[in-house]
Parts: sequence; structure tokens; C-alpha cells
Amino acid sequence: MNNKIFSIAVATELQEIKTELVRKSLHFLIALTPSMAALNRPFTAVILMAGTLFYALMETLRLSGIEVPLVSSLTCMASRSRDKDRFVLGPVTLGLGALLALLLYPSPAASIAIYAMAFGDGFASLVGKVFGRRRPGFMMGKSVEGSMACFSAVFVTAYGVSRSFKTAFIAALTATLAEALPLEDFDNIVLPISVGFMVQFAI
Repeated sequence: MNNKIFSIAVATELQEIKTELVRKSLHFLIALTPSMAALNRPFTAVILMAGTLFYALMETLRLSGIEVPLVSSLTCMASRSRDKDRFVLGPVTLGLGALLALLLYPSPAASIAIYAMAFGDGFASLVGKVFGRRRPGFMMGKSVEGSMACFSAVFVTAYGVSRSFKTAFIAALTATLAEALPLEDFDNIVLPISVGFMVQFAI
């Protein structure tokens, strides 16, 4: 009986890790936004708006029982247990977060904000899910390992953009604090806005 329970627990854990890998693989794609914006910023903003609206429509159809090839299957693969039979909000807030960063901040602050969302939040979730063991009560379920991964990823990418240790540190600290909040999918909006805002003062 104990072996069966253990096997079920392991299978559940592996499925959750697989889901997180799919989610964050898609999440990392938003990091293409700064490169696209460098070529044509208005067109990139339009693409983000159109993509977000398209996904919202497809997700609405899925919940109505109309399966959309590829989009619906990817959504199901990337859905967490909390999203079962619900509108999967993550891609919407991801698109909005990148769009707001582009609209609110000039480069390089916008680029740093979007990279922070893509890589900081992305690696925090992956590392926290796979390696997270230390979860102090004050972190409300988040892991120390995930927060360290967030800080490191944002520091490296922010330094790569700004070539400033001060800017990189401020961006990494802000992103880590924002990611640690229990915001669920809305961290995709709060994180880039807060990072962009703070980086503006550091540059």
C-alpha cells in the first residue's frame, strides 16, 4: 500500500514538472519581444495585442467546448491543476506585461523589464518546482532556491543589457521581491512594471 502511494506521489510530481517545463518553454518565448521592438516597436506592440486577443478568443472557445487545433492542446498541456475547467490566464497576463513594458518605458528599461519577466519568473518557477526545498513561512509557498534563481537570471540579463552592476542589482532585487509575492499569474504584469519603474531611476 505504501509503495503504491509513493508511486502515485512520484508520478504526480513528475507530471507537475513536465507541465512546468511546457509552461516555461512557452514563457521564455516572450524574450523575443525586445529584439522585435528594436526593429519595429509599434509593429511589435500590435503583434502583442493581436496575439493576446487571439489567445483569449481561442481559450473562450475551448471553455465553450470547441477545441481549437494546437492552441487548445498546448493550453491543456501547460495548465496547472488550479486551472482545471477555468480560463488559463497566464498567456494573457504575459502578453499584457510585455506590452505595458513597451508602452510605459523606453529602451533599455523596457528590455530589462521583459527579460526579467521571461527569465526571472521562468527560472524561479522551474528551479522552485524541481529543486525547491526551503520554503520559509514568510515566503508564502515560494522557495529560497527559486528566488535565488530569479535573482541570478535577472542580474545576468540586466547586466548584459545595461553593462551596469548597479542597474543589474536593482533590477534583480526588484524582480525577486515581486516574484515572491503570491500573485499567481498576475506576477506577469506586476514584475515587468515594477522592474521597469525601478530601472528608470538607475540608468
